Amino acid sequence: MYRYHPQMNYRPLTILLLFLHLFGCAPKKKEVNYKHTNALIHETSPYLLQHAHNPVNWEAWKPEVLARAQKEDKPILISIGYAACHWCHVMEHECFEDEQVAQIMNTDFINIKIDREERPDVDQIYMDAIQLMSGNGGWPLNIVALPNGKPFWGATYVPKQNWIKSLQQLSDLYKNERPRVEEYADKLSQGISAINLVENKNDSAEYTLKQLDTSVTKWSESFDTYLGGYKRAPKFMMPNTWDFLLHYATTIRPELMEYVNTTLTRMAYGGIFDHVGGGFSRYAVDTKWHVPHFEKMLYDNGQLVSLYAKAYASTQNDLYKKVVEETINFVVEELKDENGGFYSSLDADSLDENGNLEEGAYYVWTEADLKRLLGEEFPMFSEFYSINSYGLWEDGKYVLIRDTSEAEVAKKYGISRTELKNRLQVSLNVLKKERSKREKPRLDDKILTSWNGLMLTGLVDAYRYLGDDRYLDLALKNAQFIEKNMLREDNSLFRNHKNGKSSINAFLEDYATIIEGFLALYQVTFDDKWLEHAKNLLNYTKVHFLDEKSKMFFFTSDQDQSLIRRSIETNDNVISASNSIMAKNLLKFQKLYPNEGHGILAGQMLANVQEEFDRSASGYANWLHLVLYKTINFHEIAVVGDNHKEIGKDIASNYLPNSILVGSAKEGNLELLKNRYNENETLVYVCIEGACKLPVKSAEAVLQQLKNE
Repeated sequence: MYRYHPQMNYRPLTILLLFLHLFGCAPKKKEVNYKHTNALIHETSPYLLQHAHNPVNWEAWKPEVLARAQKEDKPILISIGYAACHWCHVMEHECFEDEQVAQIMNTDFINIKIDREERPDVDQIYMDAIQLMSGNGGWPLNIVALPNGKPFWGATYVPKQNWIKSLQQLSDLYKNERPRVEEYADKLSQGISAINLVENKNDSAEYTLKQLDTSVTKWSESFDTYLGGYKRAPKFMMPNTWDFLLHYATTIRPELMEYVNTTLTRMAYGGIFDHVGGGFSRYAVDTKWHVPHFEKMLYDNGQLVSLYAKAYASTQNDLYKKVVEETINFVVEELKDENGGFYSSLDADSLDENGNLEEGAYYVWTEADLKRLLGEEFPMFSEFYSINSYGLWEDGKYVLIRDTSEAEVAKKYGISRTELKNRLQVSLNVLKKERSKREKPRLDDKILTSWNGLMLTGLVDAYRYLGDDRYLDLALKNAQFIEKNMLREDNSLFRNHKNGKSSINAFLEDYATIIEGFLALYQVTFDDKWLEHAKNLLNYTKVHFLDEKSKMFFFTSDQDQSLIRRSIETNDNVISASNSIMAKNLLKFQKLYPNEGHGILAGQMLANVQEEFDRSASGYANWLHLVLYKTINFHEIAVVGDNHKEIGKDIASNYLPNSILVGSAKEGNLELLKNRYNENETLVYVCIEGACKLPVKSAEAVLQQLKNE
């Protein structure tokens, strides 16, 4: 994934303008013998452990390492990546496994390896740095900084010879032109801080539906209405974009529903979805969602489960239900820890038939292989999954992709849709069995709190809209895992769990997603425990993360070591900004606890960023949910009585994005539940800011009340 920021008016030193382009490379050979071992051998991150046998004297990001850099007066070389990153593997093989390179790095630099998934706080700062210096960024992210951590050079992937030249020049520059380097680093650090400033816009008028319509209309000019997503390649799945547009289309602009359905259908048809094993890869390199960057990330799949479940509730499209089911099956088979947590990712690379590490080797097929494996079923299979010019990738290899409906293929072969689906499933099972014989992609088995929060919400939504009790069971086990392993007694969270040990103080995104997940879980179980946990976490963030000046939340708590800045994350990306998730959480808590000021804070946060909506609505999609929450009637639905769970489940199965659901067998502690209990009957109250309609006794009656507004 790449992020872009506007260029800033800082002129680097001549040598610092040396930013290098991506180059191809030979596949990496599997390591079998280790001549070297460095300090990373003591870490738990799979990504760091991948580099533990490099000849480079890598160390982890730790205060004592930074202190030693200042004591020895050496520049710091910071290399950031993640376990599933293809180009990270490439650069490791070409540069960090090379002894000539290692000698230069070990002599002239303090070398630090960072797993960006463990330390997104560090990654944010240095990603902003490289984008200021070069205008773009990505991973591996390589930064050279002063001993105090202030950066003065950066690049992404660099081939060996260019890397050596750059290191030599940078070392000479540091030794011989130190004042100029320090001046540049100081200016760059000022720029890094400047792009993170958020003003308190307490005089801003409330954003209106008319303004929202104008922003969405302008935004829609970039929509690919034929293939879905945006008119560009690569194509990233942006769950928060289509989640908002689904919400907007069902409440305000129904004509947008066609675009939403096109996007969701084409993604489900595409090679970006694993038709054999389920689950989505990270992005597609082309415009038709065909050839993925094959890494599979928990955060994508958790969010997409939620999105497709909501879309199914809204449309009753069986394709969306199938995507939810198969994606959860993938997550359970490949990413689930026995204790209920979920691992982070599967690598893009795996060993091919020649023992070489190759991107996508686990997933692709030749026509000859498919004919051999499928026999007489091959013609129909090839018709359905495009074993033709449309589905051809490269070197005679195919990535399965659909371009037609079940009805069309069934008609061509004169069979029913049911028979077609059954026969295709048999063929897919054959391929799955065959694929299981291949070398599997490497697993990143660390458990990250925020990504588990996203998966928790996805499972809750799957249960809510599909009604399968298995999904609730998975959600409860995941929540219990978080409760037991990631939640401290003081209501703070850990970020990471690996090998039975939790570590690293959590960041705002961890709190935001877990609050969201626990609140969602409460709405399908009515177990006060999850609501209480969510409320305690919310209170903790307000104490330890809130910037009293801007009324936004810092990404790091006041308990953590300060870096160049305390970041404030506002832009929604593939994962929604932690502040936008928090703002939505706050508004929902306002409905539950109307006297605690949560809504005022949510409104201020929205006011602080709403000027950006006209310029870049795509970067604020999750914030736009908040606009709909605030400008359209938001319903509090309270179910009270012995049958509250059954009726609550019926209500929850409907797509009602502008609502929150509470329930109790008798009178509860929430304001919405007080004085609502009537013996021997279950009543449902539909309310707006505590003002309720006459109670009704069924989900159908609730829906009728909402329809009649």
